[in-house]
Formats: sequence, structure tokens, C-alpha cells
Amino acid sequence: MSLDHYVTLGRSGLRVSPLCLGAMTFGEDLGWGSSVEVSTAILDRFLDRGGNFVDTANYYTRGHSEKIIGDHLGRNRARRDRVVIATKFFGNLFPHDPNGGGAGRKALVAACEESLRRLQTDYIDLYWMHCFDQHTPIEETLRALDDLVRAGKVRYVGVSDTPAWKVAQAQVTALFRGWAPFVGLQIEYSLLERTVEAELIPMARELGLGVTPWSPLKSGALSGKYTRENAGTVKADRGIWTEGVLTEKTYALLDVLARIAREQGSTVARVAIAWVQGRAGVSSTIIGARTVEQLDDNLGAAGWQLERDHEVKLLWASIFPRGYPYDFIEYANSEH
Repeated sequence: MSLDHYVTLGRSGLRVSPLCLGAMTFGEDLGWGSSVEVSTAILDRFLDRGGNFVDTANYYTRGHSEKIIGDHLGRNRARRDRVVIATKFFGNLFPHDPNGGGAGRKALVAACEESLRRLQTDYIDLYWMHCFDQHTPIEETLRALDDLVRAGKVRYVGVSDTPAWKVAQAQVTALFRGWAPFVGLQIEYSLLERTVEAELIPMARELGLGVTPWSPLKSGALSGKYTRENAGTVKADRGIWTEGVLTEKTYALLDVLARIAREQGSTVARVAIAWVQGRAGVSSTIIGARTVEQLDDNLGAAGWQLERDHEVKLLWASIFPRGYPYDFIEYANSEH
């Protein structure tokens, strides 16, 4: 599937590229991102290759990520309208303000207005709830989102990093009350993070949410940069996020990925991304890059599919215990 082979997101009519450009690295404000010049070069390369789906958040590089996108795309209305811009609310950019973040109506509406200003646009294509807010009734969040949709400031809404039971409650509530339903589910998903296959992905498929995985390379651990041979000698850009998963199990998986990459004339990163993109329920996989070269490597995953025997090898190399009640359900159903 090529980058311009667009797919609909969940049960919506929103057409997006099968790979989504994640803009969390846009801006050097946190000490590890890309400069403005490199960020805009990455954005241009992605769009030139046929990608149309860009994902950011109000909290990424303290709002600078949104501003970079706004300065580069928002000022050109004709170009902006050709791109699906997704951003998120929840993060608090005003730490001394108790209502500066979260999913309450006051915080949500203010965050939307601030994102619109930074993005220099009058509408957001896809507005994600970035995380489950345990202190706000979901009905309050849903009604506020529906008001933004009716006002034309938001086109579609989605949910990220939230338990399956809460997403199911929210989706059923929205549909019952005639509010704008979620069309997408953003979750971490990779060969090193498959626990979402137990509840989140089946829930998304049942309720019509298109899955947009983040971190398909597990913070770079599956990028091909780290190997059994250089273990402990290569500094991880993301620090403990990466170093914490560089275990023997990961190196065994990396060995399998490397063999498959050699057999298919590809790279470890492309194989890992292609595996995620080929999973049931996945609409568009979010990829990040700090350089144009990294982006080009990752975009290569859009051009081919894994062979069946390679997919099976990766499934076994990344197997995980699903636990109760799934093991019990499988046993019980095998008896009939």
C-alpha cells in the first residue's frame, strides 16, 4: 500500500494516508527535537510523497510543534485545506492554573482556541482527547466536543490513551445522545507492546474506531540502531524510554527483524512499521522522525507488505500472555 493509497478513518468519511506524520519532535524546546528548518523540511517531504495526515498536540514542545505547523501550513489556506491536521487537548501549559489542562469544558474549550491560534487555522480536522481524565465526567467532555463540532471549529473527534471500558462507555453515550462520536483510537502499539490486542483493538473494531498506533518502533528500540552486538555502547536519544526495553527478549526479536529485513532487502524499522500497519483494525500508523533521512527510511514501510511466514515468525517472537479471562474464554470455546 503506497502512501497516497488513502483509507477512511474508522466509520467516518475522513480519508487519511496509511502513515501519519507525528510532530512530537517538531521544535528543540525540550532539548532533543528537530529545528524549525528541519521540521518544515520533514513536513514538506511527507506531503510531497503523498501523505496528508499530520498529528500533533497542544503539549508537544510546549506548543511550538503546533506553531511550526501553523507557520508553514496555516498561513496558506489552499495548502492547509489539503492536509488533515490532528491535535490533542489535555496537557496543561499553565501549571499554576488548575483549569489549564484536563478534559473539563473550561479547559477543553480554551485549549481548542489556543491550538487554533497556534495552528493559524479556523478548524481542526481531528481533535483527540489525549488521555483519560479521571476527574471529569465523560459526558461533560463529550458534550463540549460536540459543541465544538457544531460550531465548525472541529470536524471529527477521537480518543487516545484511555481504557477500553471508558471508551466504550463514551462511544455508546455519544451515539445514544446524538453527539459527535469518536472516529479514531490512538494507542501505543508495536511488536514490543501488544497488550492492546486483548481489549482495546477488539473494542475499536466493534465500535467503528480507526486505530492510529503511536510508537511503532517503541521509542526507537526497534529502529535497527540497537543490536545485540552494540548493547550498552550506544546512547539512547530517548533515555530510559528506550533503555528500559532493551532486554534479552528485545534483542531476540531484533535478531528476527534483522533476518527478515535482509531476506526482503529492507530495514529493521520498515519491517517493524509494516507489521503494525498490517494488523487488523489499524487505519494509519503514526511515524516520527528527527531528520529527513529517518523519515525516508520509515516511509519505505508504505510500499510493501510482509510475507505470511515472516509475519508468523514475528508473532511468535513477540508473543505475550493475554491472561484472564481470555485464556479461559479460548479454552471454553474450544470445548464446543
